[in-house]
Amino acid sequence: MEKKIVEVVAGIIFDVAREHVLLALRKPDQHQGNLWEFPGGKLELGELQADALARELSEEINLAVVSCTHRCSLEHHYADKHVQLHFWDVTTFTGEPQGCEGQELRWVALSDLPAYAFPAANQAVVEQLLGRE
Repeated sequence: MEKKIVEVVAGIIFDVAREHVLLALRKPDQHQGNLWEFPGGKLELGELQADALARELSEEINLAVVSCTHRCSLEHHYADKHVQLHFWDVTTFTGEPQGCEGQELRWVALSDLPAYAFPAANQAVVEQLLGRE
């Protein structure tokens, strides 16, 4: 049986100096719970990636995207699902980040990213941000 493909957008949200990124902690009951991620969510049918990113970041963390650029897209196969992730660098936004769904948010220095546990699907982007790829 073929697993359903879930399309997801994720924002790599930089501070003004581009030295920190905003991470969100997945809730324990979510897929890949208790792991840190770049905020975002699922694309709706027919939705453009940038539009989905703006919607998700508004709903989940109270940010309005002003400017963003596509970083990369990748696929990952988990035992229970197949995800296609679209990562976008968010370089300008308005609003103050807050976990609208009760999730913890944290600004993390790029150099500190190795100290955080991420879903396997995010690891390639973490390596890019660390300059290892």
